[in-house]
Amino acid sequence: MTPEPVLSYRAIGAGPRQWLWVAVLAGIVLFALPAIAHDVSQQNARYIELISGFAPVPYLYLGAKHMVTGLDHILFLVGVVFFLRELRDVLIYVSLFTLGHSLTLLGGVLGGFHANEYLVDAIIGLSVVYKAYDNLGGFSGWGAFRIDPKYAVAAFGLAHGTGLATKLQALSVSDDGLIGNMLSFNVGVELGQILVLMLVVSILNIWRNTNGFEAQARLANTLLMAAGFILFGQHFTVFLIGGAA
Repeated sequence: MTPEPVLSYRAIGAGPRQWLWVAVLAGIVLFALPAIAHDVSQQNARYIELISGFAPVPYLYLGAKHMVTGLDHILFLVGVVFFLRELRDVLIYVSLFTLGHSLTLLGGVLGGFHANEYLVDAIIGLSVVYKAYDNLGGFSGWGAFRIDPKYAVAAFGLAHGTGLATKLQALSVSDDGLIGNMLSFNVGVELGQILVLMLVVSILNIWRNTNGFEAQARLANTLLMAAGFILFGQHFTVFLIGGAA
């Protein structure tokens, strides 16, 4: 059964200790404002382009680094696990997300599927908006028209994987050892995702046991939704003014 967010909209007094958790999330959002999703640094790009042949360790490292520093990924994962209290639910949702982005990452690079990177990154921004809005109970009155959150997370996983693929496709990656290197990169992404989730879930578990969590959760997801809209606006604007070329 799909976990439903339960929010209280009454004013709840919260002391400095409780609002510290909101401040942490607000800091993440502020860092996300200037972020360009999935960017590969020039140093890493040059390094990738110099690699020839099967090199699992460098690609494993780069995949993990890309996930850990990908704030759009992190914001989406925060939204996904925000109200998931059971490990079983966390594993189900994260597995669906993993399946989605693994398919499009590998399919994009190995299968030659191409998409406009700015449009894809705009969709990824909307994935953050969707999950935050869902956490706020925004879809509760949609009835039969409401999309099962599990399917939505899997679908947005496809978008996140396509975003990863577009950045790799923009580089001169050697065909020698390509399959093994892309598999290594994907494994690195999953390892980075595990590290991020361990930290996020630990913080959320502590936060849920503080006074005033319900009121703070509403504010936190509002901030998440704002960050998603900003990411969408940044990338969609670039797409409209020339990124589609």
